[in-house]
Amino acid sequence: MCLLTGAGGRLGDAFCRAYYTTYDIVAVCRTRVPAAPSQEEWFIDPVEPWNPVPENESRIFVVRADLSRPDEVDRVVDLALAKYGAVDLLVNNAAQLDVQPNGLVDGDAALAAFGPQFTLNVEVPLRLATRLAQRCWLHRGAENRARNRNIVNVSSLSGSRVYPGGQAVYSASKATLDHLTRHIAAEFAEFGVRANAVAPDSFPALVPTEVVAAAIAELDSGAMTGGVFSVGGADPVRDSGTAGLAAASPGPPG
Repeated sequence: MCLLTGAGGRLGDAFCRAYYTTYDIVAVCRTRVPAAPSQEEWFIDPVEPWNPVPENESRIFVVRADLSRPDEVDRVVDLALAKYGAVDLLVNNAAQLDVQPNGLVDGDAALAAFGPQFTLNVEVPLRLATRLAQRCWLHRGAENRARNRNIVNVSSLSGSRVYPGGQAVYSASKATLDHLTRHIAAEFAEFGVRANAVAPDSFPALVPTEVVAAAIAELDSGAMTGGVFSVGGADPVRDSGTAGLAAASPGPPG
């Protein structure tokens, strides 16, 4: 089972549409709902309404939540475990990007953007990972390894590069998420849960969104842990990659 945050965004929507028949997906979204069959709809063939429709056989389970609010992470974990009993893949995709066009010299805008971005981009992934560890993964090492349980954090190339346009706070949050991923991988290895991050270039402008979604699925099916893997971008460097992924260097990649 996959617990996916940011399911209503561009990448979350692409992941749900591509993999709703592969995974049981708990799709966490705040407002927009992914364009994939869900518990909120039932498909009927207008010509032969008595015949089964393939879209009804696999569906995502939509959960609406504002993860920046206190206690929402716990509610989401409760619902996911109540629905499926366990989580095999956690995809931390929800993110907030606020730019400061006047740069850091406009201290008020940068400071106002700091809390909300670090909450959603760093604190929420940490809360979800630790809650699932406490509620589902601890003391189940053999089961975790057998089911190849893991976390994929969605980072950004901006976590390791300096881009114009006032992205300093956002970039800092992604650099923090990258290194947090490495620490989670090191600590969760004790009970057999892997952790990696994907750090895509701008999508869909420079990298097709479907390629980024495929990179998440590739990390889930693999055995790697503790890496931050770029998707797109001119840099060939980054830990050692697999098809479609280039691994991040030991410094704070993104």
